[in-house]
This record gives sequence, structure tokens and C-alpha cells, in this order.
Amino acid sequence: MKRVLILMGSPRKAGNTAALLPAFREALEQGGAETETVWLYDREIRPCRACRICQRDWTVFGCPQGDDVQDLFDRVLAADLIVLATPIYSWYCTAPMKALLDRLVYGMNKFYGETRGPSLWEGKAVALLLSCGYRPEKGCDLFETGMRRYCAHSRLRYLGSHAERHLGYDVPFMDDGKAERVRAFAGTLLERI
Repeated sequence: MKRVLILMGSPRKAGNTAALLPAFREALEQGGAETETVWLYDREIRPCRACRICQRDWTVFGCPQGDDVQDLFDRVLAADLIVLATPIYSWYCTAPMKALLDRLVYGMNKFYGETRGPSLWEGKAVALLLSCGYRPEKGCDLFETGMRRYCAHSRLRYLGSHAERHLGYDVPFMDDGKAERVRAFAGTLLERI
């Protein structure tokens, strides 16, 4: 059974990105995957301090900060697919998602010490599930470009992105078309894991 870890970057548990999750998870689970969603706003995720202590031992995460990122590191390593689910604010992911990505790029990639070490998560599959207020090609493109580079640098397998647009506060976000598209994206991911 494939394990899918959804890292949810939205602060709103009834928001637009969260509205995409039921159909997405249902399609993954119907396809035989086990899913877990972690709400990043419920976790303590401190920003990276660039102390490079994590580079001393190539077998562990190694960050000296005593927050929730060690637990997230363990969950990421146990997953077959990591889905970064986030609304796009100012053309990028939310603050806890960015803080976690910064911490993982150092703790997982032992590239920054005196000698170059391994990527502890090399080969892991990563996908994006996004919501935004602009057309996705104008609202989500910078984050997607950044994540393509992040994945290449970390030796991760980038499987793709799916974004849905919110047309305004007076328009309901979720509809049957969005549910079908997100189900189809989940199916594509299952084929590519």
C-alpha cells in the first residue's frame, strides 16, 4: 500500500484548499493508497537558523531546534508521496509551509557541510495541490517553478501540480468540476508513484 502524506499549509480548516481534500483523498484511498493529512498551522515549525548543525551527522535529521519538525521529518521519510497542499498568498506558499521547506532542504540534504553528503530523501515523489485567486498560470507559477528547482536540487521526483482558482468571496469555491479535476489528478499521481 502506498503512503501519501499531505502537508496542509492552509490556516483555514474550512477554506478553499481544504475543500479540495475530500475528493482528492477519496480518489487516492479508492486507488489503494493510505493517506495522512498534517495541518502545519497546528504544529510548531520554527524558521531555519542556518546553523548547519544538521550537517554533522549524515544519518539523521540533526536539527537542534526542539519543535515539531523532527516528527514531520519522520513522516516524510515514511511516505511514498508527499503532497504540498497550500493556498497561494503573494505568489508563494504560506509561512509554515515555507519554514518547513527551508528546514527540510537542510536537514534532508547533507550538502552544506565541509564535504558533500547524501540526500536522505532522494527519489521521494512530490506533488502540489494549490488554490489561488488568480488564474493558476499567473498565480501559482512562481511557487511551482520554485518547487521544481527544490525537487531537482534535493533529488526528489516532481510529479506535478494541480491548482484551482477562487473567483471571489461572493462565489462558492467548490463545485463538481473542481471535484472531478482533483480526483483525476489523484489518479494520475497514483499511476506515477
